[in-house]
Amino acid sequence: METNKDNLLQQVELNGISESPEMDLEAALKECCGALDLFLNNRFSDALALLKPWKSQSMYHAMGYSSILVMQAGMTFDPKDMDAAMESLRESLQTCQRFRKKVGLMETLTSLWYRQPADNLTEEEMHAELCYAEVLLQKASLTFLDESIISFIKGGMRIRNSYQIFKDCQILVNATKETDEQSSTHIHFRGGVNMGIGSFNLMLSLFPSRVLRLMEFLGFSGDREMGLSELREGAAGNSLRSILSTLTLMMYHLYITVILGTGEANLAEAEALLEPYIEKFPNGALILFYIARIALLKGNFTFAQEKFLACIAAQEEWRQIHHLCYWELMWAYSFEQNWKEAYRYADLLCKESKWSQATYAFQKAAILSMLPEEEVTKLGENAGEIFRQVDSLRLRIAGKSIPTEKFAAKKAQRYSSANPVKLVVPALEMMYVWNGFTVVGKRPELTKSILTTLEEAEEQLREDPDPSEYHLDDQCVVQLLKGLCLRQLGHLVQAELCFNHVISSEHDLKHYNYLVPFTMYEQGLLHKQKGDFKTAIAMMENIKTNYKDYHMESRLHFRIHAALNTMGTFAAKLPPSRTPA
Repeated sequence: METNKDNLLQQVELNGISESPEMDLEAALKECCGALDLFLNNRFSDALALLKPWKSQSMYHAMGYSSILVMQAGMTFDPKDMDAAMESLRESLQTCQRFRKKVGLMETLTSLWYRQPADNLTEEEMHAELCYAEVLLQKASLTFLDESIISFIKGGMRIRNSYQIFKDCQILVNATKETDEQSSTHIHFRGGVNMGIGSFNLMLSLFPSRVLRLMEFLGFSGDREMGLSELREGAAGNSLRSILSTLTLMMYHLYITVILGTGEANLAEAEALLEPYIEKFPNGALILFYIARIALLKGNFTFAQEKFLACIAAQEEWRQIHHLCYWELMWAYSFEQNWKEAYRYADLLCKESKWSQATYAFQKAAILSMLPEEEVTKLGENAGEIFRQVDSLRLRIAGKSIPTEKFAAKKAQRYSSANPVKLVVPALEMMYVWNGFTVVGKRPELTKSILTTLEEAEEQLREDPDPSEYHLDDQCVVQLLKGLCLRQLGHLVQAELCFNHVISSEHDLKHYNYLVPFTMYEQGLLHKQKGDFKTAIAMMENIKTNYKDYHMESRLHFRIHAALNTMGTFAAKLPPSRTPA
């Protein structure tokens, strides 16, 4: 214990920070930068130990301390971690509140109507507004995990208040831009505003237009280019929150654009953003994780696997980071159709992670379904039994099911009937749910291998002597996935035939109503690939207007929104005669 304390004090000295009874704004920012360095070097407990003594007296220590607990709670889903994080956030809001400008009753009532930020705030009061907004946003995020409508309303109000404070802070930044003399702490304030305004704009810009119209009515606005610009400015700076702006951009490029977009991630920017931190934190778990994720999205699966394993080996304190790596390793091996290795990591997730047990169980059973029966028996597993557990493992937030879990439960339902009917290629179908075909498409030889698997499944269905009630639905699943592979390989005519087969079967499908709208979306992307933007846009708009109440509807609307944004950009560059109406 003493050794750890000595190491901590040594780290404090290395960062030029001394233990002092005084903790002014400048000293607080410097010490929190030191804590952030500890965190990025996998010294999570040391970072908390450095922040804890001052968390009731310094707004930055309070915010930093609660931020780490919130991150931990979000990774574990453990009720004890949730309670500890929520209590810390309450304390942090009280600490920040003490530093905020004191206003009278009339001024408070006036601000409710006019929301004009005070132009006579001290530097410390400006930072207090910023920290208060950040903690309020974190509290809102945790509130959403409670399962009541009241909590959702509370969370929504906190997000709105947080957003408004960030906007007020942005006005203060703009007002001080022309000032020649700025304090040494102002760069940190500006960096915080970049991160807050950038994150809100980027997040809101992702929402489909019908949701965005409602958000704008409530006072929100989302401008993707502004969001990216603000975050890039924050990432390029030298503030406490520079790394946070960087990580937000990394999350956008490496996850959001893949899962909720068209899969066209900006890997070049992600690599450039990460480069300075690779040198500074070569063994940092978060840095290693993102190195691996970039490699995965580039199709370098072997290198990605090595780096995910290095990330796991880098630290033992936060096992939750291991779980993130297990998820990625499961997919890296699935892309190669190395189902035994993929099973290994799916099994670890089922045993260790609390994030989404229904998804993990379905994924594990789906992977086992891709193996020969004798291999499954050797592993001591029974895929059917695991499928039957999926429905009971589902989470509900505010009384509603998580869409991916609802989809998995619908699929697994086939195994609970008196006459169970096996799923055809469930692991490949889930690969599509997570937009994995855009990733594996970087490797034509692996895409061809998956295509072979699908053609074998197609043949088995064709020769089935006793077709079940799921027969046509299963055929359409195979045709959709086959079309994806053919499109990735550039065989557009053959791909379109597959997609047309699914769309023409619309009125005969009995169970999986998601197939037609998702297939129409993929056919729209095919027309985009051919340069026929008018047809592509028409197909996307058709889905939005005429298809409702199918599985993962929200996910498809996010993808359509992203696709229409990219086509709008392309269409604007075309000569007038070719521009779609």
